[in-house]
Amino acid sequence: MKTRIFSILLAACVSIGSFAGCGNGGGEDAKKTGVISGSAGEEQEGGDSADALGGTVAEKPSLNVLDDKYRTFYEVFVYSFYDGNGDGIGDLQGLTKKLDYINDGDDTTDTDLGCNGIWLMPIMPSTTYHKYDVTDYRGIDEQYGTMGDFEEFMAACDERGIDVILDLVLNHTSSSHPWFIKACSYLKSIGDTEPSPEDCPYIDYYNFSREGGAGYSGLDEIWYYEARFWSEMPDLNLGNEAVRGEIEDIVDFWLAKGVDGFRLDAAKEYYSGTVDANIEVLSWFSEMVKEKKEDAYIVAEVWSDMDTYAKYYESGIDSVFDFAFADSGGIIANTVKGSQSASGFGKALQSLDEKFSQYNADYIDAPFYTNHDLGRSAGYYSGENAESQTKMAGGLNLMMNGSCFLYYGEELGMKGSGKDENKRAPMYWSENSEEAGMCAGPPDMDAVKMKYGSLSEQVETADSIYNYYKEAIRLRNVYPEIARGEVSYVESASGNNVCVIKKAYEDSEILLIMNISGEEQAVDLSGITVNEEEINDIESLGGALLTGEEKIGVENAEVIMPPYSIGVFR
Repeated sequence: MKTRIFSILLAACVSIGSFAGCGNGGGEDAKKTGVISGSAGEEQEGGDSADALGGTVAEKPSLNVLDDKYRTFYEVFVYSFYDGNGDGIGDLQGLTKKLDYINDGDDTTDTDLGCNGIWLMPIMPSTTYHKYDVTDYRGIDEQYGTMGDFEEFMAACDERGIDVILDLVLNHTSSSHPWFIKACSYLKSIGDTEPSPEDCPYIDYYNFSREGGAGYSGLDEIWYYEARFWSEMPDLNLGNEAVRGEIEDIVDFWLAKGVDGFRLDAAKEYYSGTVDANIEVLSWFSEMVKEKKEDAYIVAEVWSDMDTYAKYYESGIDSVFDFAFADSGGIIANTVKGSQSASGFGKALQSLDEKFSQYNADYIDAPFYTNHDLGRSAGYYSGENAESQTKMAGGLNLMMNGSCFLYYGEELGMKGSGKDENKRAPMYWSENSEEAGMCAGPPDMDAVKMKYGSLSEQVETADSIYNYYKEAIRLRNVYPEIARGEVSYVESASGNNVCVIKKAYEDSEILLIMNISGEEQAVDLSGITVNEEEINDIESLGGALLTGEEKIGVENAEVIMPPYSIGVFR
C-alpha cells in the first residue's frame, strides 16, 4: 500500500511539471492532491501525505541538456506567430519578444517550453505570404522587419542557447528574382536566335527549353521553363557551377549572421524523379557548408516513402525528415488510433537505425508529427478520448530519437486543415483576436475554430495539452538517452496495447513504457533490467506523461500503466 501511495504522489508531480512547479501557481490544487513543494528539510504542507513519504520529498532529476546537434526544434511561421508592430502580421521583433516562451535560457525556471532549436520558415523577400518564392537570398522580407531585427533576434537566441536554422529554398526562385527577370528579358529580345550564355549567363541559371511538357510553363511562343510547383516558381539549374557559386555566397552571408544550419526545402525536386542526382546536390551542399562551419546542422525535406528518403543519407547531410511517422495516416497517428499495434510501433523504432545507418553511420533522425504542409493533429482524433490521444501522439513523437521537430501551436492542440492557409493559422495566444500581438493570419484563410483553449487558458490548467507537451520536452532535456540512445525493442513485455523499449547511451540506460490504449495495462517486467537493476518499486520511475487522473504504479516487477500514458524508468 505504501508503494502505491508513493507512486501516486511522484507521478502526479512528474506528469504536471517540475516539483517546484507543482507548488508555484497551483498552491490550492497542490494541497488538495497532497503534492508537496520544496525540498527535504523545508517547511512543507500536505498533511498526511508528508507522513506517507516519511517527511521527505523526492526530487525530480535536473536538466541535462547537451550542446550538440540533437535538439528539440520549434518550427515557426513568422507571419502567424506574434505581431510586434501592430500591423496584424507576425514579425521578427514579435518573435524576439516571445523567445522566453520557447526557451528563456534559465534551467531553473519551468515557464518555457524548453525547445533549444528554432526552424524559421522562409524569411527572405518574397511576393507571397508563405515566402517560398525568394526574390533576394540576402535580405529580410519587409513584412518581417529589417536585417537589424534579425541580428537582434539571433543575439537573443544565442543568449538562450537556441540554435537557429533557416529554411533555404534552392529548388526554385521567384519569377520576380532578378536572375529570372534578366534571363527572360534576354530570351524575349533575341526571338528565335540561339541564346548565348556569354551574353546572358542567367539563362543557364534555370532550365529553359524550346519544348514544353509536364512541369514546364510557357515564357512565350518559343521558350518554356521548368517550374514544378507553380509557374511563378521557376526551378534553378543546380548543376550549373555559377548557380552553385551563388549558393555558396548565400551560405557565407547567413553563416556570418550566426545561423547554425539550414532546412533544405523540396530536396527531392532538385532533379525531379532522379534520386542519385539529388543526392549529389546534397553531398556538394553538405561538404561545402561543413567546410565553412563544421558543426552546422542540415536537414532535408524529402517527401517520399522511407525506403526512398533513407537513401538520401548517402549525401552525408545530418538529417532527413522522417515522413513515415507524420500526418494523419502515419505510424504515430495509426498507433494512437489503434490501427497499428503498440508492438508495431516499437519494432518500427528499432528498425530505424538499421535502415538509416546503412547509408550514413552518423545520421541523426528528424522525427516530426506535423508541419506547415499537413493538417494539424487535433483534427486527427474524435470522441471521448480525443484529447488524450492528441497528447499521447505528441508524447510518442517527442520520445523518438534524433532532432525532434514541433510545429508551432501543436503544443496547444491548434486546429487547421484543408488549404495551406488554414494550416498556418495565427498562434493561439488568446481567444481575444484583438489582443496585442495576435496575428490576422494568411490572406484567404478560412475561419478556424479551435478545439482546445488558448495558451492563456492552458497555462493555468495543470492537465492541459500545453503542460503535457512542456513536460515531454523537459524529459528530453533530462534524459540524453531519449534523443541519442541505441533502441532495443523489449518484445517480452510488449503487445498490442503496450510498447516497451530500452535506450542506451554511453554508460546509461532508460526504459520507456508506453500504453497506447484507453484501458489500464499491467506490464510484467520480470527479468528485465535497467542499468543492471530490476524495476521493482516506484523509485525507478524517472518521469511520466499522463493524460488522466490515474497514476503509474509499481508492485514488485509489475508496472500499472494508466490509459494513454508513458513512463520513463531509470
